Amino acid sequence: MTRYTKEQMESVVIAHREAKTWSDWTALAAIRTLRWGLDLATGYKHDKAVASGEKSAKNANQKHVMTARKYMIRNIFLESVAGVPGMVAGMLRHLHSMRRMKRDNGWIETLLEESYNERMHLLTFLKMGEPGPFMRFMVLAAQGVFFNAMFVSYLISPRTAHRFVGYLEEEAVLTYTREIADLDAGRLPEWENLVAPDIAIKYWHMPEGHRTMRDLLMYIRADESKHREVNHTLGNLDQKEDPNPFVSEYKDKTIPHPGKGLQHPKPTGWERAEVM
Repeated sequence: MTRYTKEQMESVVIAHREAKTWSDWTALAAIRTLRWGLDLATGYKHDKAVASGEKSAKNANQKHVMTARKYMIRNIFLESVAGVPGMVAGMLRHLHSMRRMKRDNGWIETLLEESYNERMHLLTFLKMGEPGPFMRFMVLAAQGVFFNAMFVSYLISPRTAHRFVGYLEEEAVLTYTREIADLDAGRLPEWENLVAPDIAIKYWHMPEGHRTMRDLLMYIRADESKHREVNHTLGNLDQKEDPNPFVSEYKDKTIPHPGKGLQHPKPTGWERAEVM
């Protein structure tokens, strides 16, 4: 598990990669459709006054104010879906590598690590909020549809699939940023004294005195920001021949380069010319 410093977690920002190609626009359209469905399923609405990060809720439309319960449902739903792409991509690249009888240039490990990381997010939230029967059904249905959709999409265009995941992670960073802002503004009193569960403390090696719900959200948001960077970067590469830049060895140590941590973050991804 990659460890982050407090400064690195605090420096995570909301970002959006502009669509440039038909592949990008296809991925963006798909994520907007998924976002609409996810918002509908989880009852997610965020008033503009709240979304802007205002400390006072006096300008917020109260029917749009998110509660701790609504956020928890959304997080569980989001993470149950987010764990699918890495597993699908890793599995298909694993089979592709065996068919070609060639190495995969380091992609498989990173993709499977991403899937495992997202599953740990889900298991953490499940320790904090038990979904009801309807929510369980929605998760089951969404995962069944999403797995097959990702499977077919990755066979047709891996580049588009990675761009889609990059956009998905942009939404995840946005959601967790809003949760942190609402928590700081006192709009989520149930979470103010909540301590992270043991599974989270052990997984992220959370130090003593830094095990609150806010700390947990900071770790998870940092993970999502890394997935955002990784998938946008992989979407820029030659899907068959280019090595995974996040596990590559670089001769020139004096310039920033991709890595597993957040030492040199690139929210919208590294361009191919920067890493090849």
